[in-house]
Amino acid sequence: MSSQVNRPLARGQAPGKIILFGEHAVVYGRPAIAAPVQQVHARAEVWPAAACVVEAVDLARRVVAADAPADDPFAHIVRLTCEALKRPLPPWRIRVTSEIPIAAGLGSGAAISAAIVRAMLAGFGAELDNAAISALVYEVEKIHHGAPSGIDNTVVVYEQPVWYVRGQAPRPFAVARPVHFVIADTGVASPTRVAVGDVNRAWKQDKSRYEALFDAAGAIADQARVAIERGDIRALGPLMDENQRVLAEMGVSSPELDDLIRAARAAGALGAKLSGGGRGGNMIALVEEENADRVHRALIAAGAIRVISTTVPPTDVV
Repeated sequence: MSSQVNRPLARGQAPGKIILFGEHAVVYGRPAIAAPVQQVHARAEVWPAAACVVEAVDLARRVVAADAPADDPFAHIVRLTCEALKRPLPPWRIRVTSEIPIAAGLGSGAAISAAIVRAMLAGFGAELDNAAISALVYEVEKIHHGAPSGIDNTVVVYEQPVWYVRGQAPRPFAVARPVHFVIADTGVASPTRVAVGDVNRAWKQDKSRYEALFDAAGAIADQARVAIERGDIRALGPLMDENQRVLAEMGVSSPELDDLIRAARAAGALGAKLSGGGRGGNMIALVEEENADRVHRALIAAGAIRVISTTVPPTDVV
């Protein structure tokens, strides 16, 4: 009996994510490439309780699902999941933890929502396919980001590299050779909602200029996909550098990001760029495996508060 008391009824988890190419432009219908980051996860546990509550341990928050406002992301994903399953709110305490930095471009909000859905499905003994789970998480992404592209929820739910165009089904694609990245956190929190809103306002004021920038980002993503499918890893470096130049012209880089990008390149990275909303958060550097440690050290020396090494593994998806 005691072993049951000390064990959750169910668990769920979801990884972080990085956008390799195409952020911001993806909101305007251009393609983007993203991949999961399995080195960091959000996790949810279901425990018996008198009422349905969500405890966000890292944020020191406790939310009663039945009483929380409509725009509370924790309560919203719980209620959406129950609606999808045609179940009442369960008498559960849903305990949420996350290793993924918040407001840093690694998909923390989407991963937390996906982890909650998966834990609830396990608790109910129910199933939803990835498309249905992604659609639920997307509804919560609207709270976090205002006008989300849909890429975060797609990658963290499917847990594989995807080629994504807004309004179309996500498309996994072949990765011919391992692709190694070092991810560095500036330590500057930058909610994606703010950066997306600023780009939207700038686009409305100068549509021709921003459409050209979005076209350029989309063309870079096209070329990057071909390079990844062919295993031409060195070709990705200059494409990352060019994508960073375009993002800087959009106004979403920052001095902290620029410093880390310069440090990574100086340490031998093949290319580097911001990842996600920008204005802070994380940057990514493409590295050869044997040089990853050197780039890691250089980024710490340049002021990164956290550095993660990750690899996009080969796949045979066609």
